[in-house]
Amino acid sequence: MDDIPSIRRSLQILVLLALFVTAYFARDLILPILLGFLLALTLSPLARGMARVGVPHAVSAVLLVTMTALAVLTVVLGSAGTVALWSDEIPSMTAEIQQKMRGMSDAVESMREVTEDVENMGNNDNPATEVIVKQPSLLDTAFDTLAQIGTTFAVTVVLAMLLLGSGELFYLKLVQAMPTLTGKKRALSTVHNIERRVSHYLLTITLINAGLGLCVGLYLTALGMPNAYIWGVAAFLLNFLPYIGGFVGSALVAAFSIVTFDSIGYALLAPLGYQILTAVEGQFVTPWLVGRRLALNTVAVFLTVVFWGWLWGIPGALVAVPFLVVFKVICENFEPLRTIGNFLSGENIDYTEKVEENRAGAGASASE
Repeated sequence: MDDIPSIRRSLQILVLLALFVTAYFARDLILPILLGFLLALTLSPLARGMARVGVPHAVSAVLLVTMTALAVLTVVLGSAGTVALWSDEIPSMTAEIQQKMRGMSDAVESMREVTEDVENMGNNDNPATEVIVKQPSLLDTAFDTLAQIGTTFAVTVVLAMLLLGSGELFYLKLVQAMPTLTGKKRALSTVHNIERRVSHYLLTITLINAGLGLCVGLYLTALGMPNAYIWGVAAFLLNFLPYIGGFVGSALVAAFSIVTFDSIGYALLAPLGYQILTAVEGQFVTPWLVGRRLALNTVAVFLTVVFWGWLWGIPGALVAVPFLVVFKVICENFEPLRTIGNFLSGENIDYTEKVEENRAGAGASASE
């Protein structure tokens, strides 16, 4: 009998590992489903507000999701031509950056040559056999990538539309599944709390990132950076990656500004302004608008972004923080998981009073 707890813990670890392995190999299936739920949660406050003024759930779902999809397609199609042109000009841009940063590049080149000489000295006696692996053509790779993106986008949009159009159906099913009146009330209160807080966070962060992208685009336009609106879109997307996204965006802006402007000093104004705007957003705007209850532990955020970036690549890194917020809110609403929720919080929040309030409310409901 003493071995039962250890066996249970071992089984829990094995189940957790199995879930991660499944997530790794089933990314193409799980990612659009996860994005669909996140999009539905983001738009749920707007859909609920439209329902209060008499708009049916099905109509609001179609309108909101269609407008969101059209906005995404407009931004993507409007930026695709310029991004494709930039990709063709990357070799010439790289050469121009090296020309302007010749002092640093000469030192790097010298180190590279010394490293190659050392490697060649060890390989002279045992010449390696070169194996050439035929790679798929560029057209095939582009077609596969577009097909995958299109499928993910379609599944995300349709699932979000169905979730929003169902209205209160899932809540009714949940209430019907609970055997007692106290359980029904507690389950309904918990789900409403999770939806309210998560949707508030996702919608607020999306609006904040959109504002940051607008500010970055206007600032770079004022500096004279061509196609500055694309950098605004990039800032909007990269800001879903806390800490990492700001540095990546600044580095990319710095590279293109060095190519664009003749003066290195003037070119550095672009990444400097980008960093200042992201710092103001991260230190003042987001904490003020998101609030204390949804503040996240910076270490947990960083490790979550790194883990999901390793597991799913760039898409995983983008959905890591929203996924962490959902998990944190779920932990805070279930007593066995509140310790984990407290660890994920950005501040030391004591949930003892809330637990007592929930128990008192449950007792009062049972007595009724």
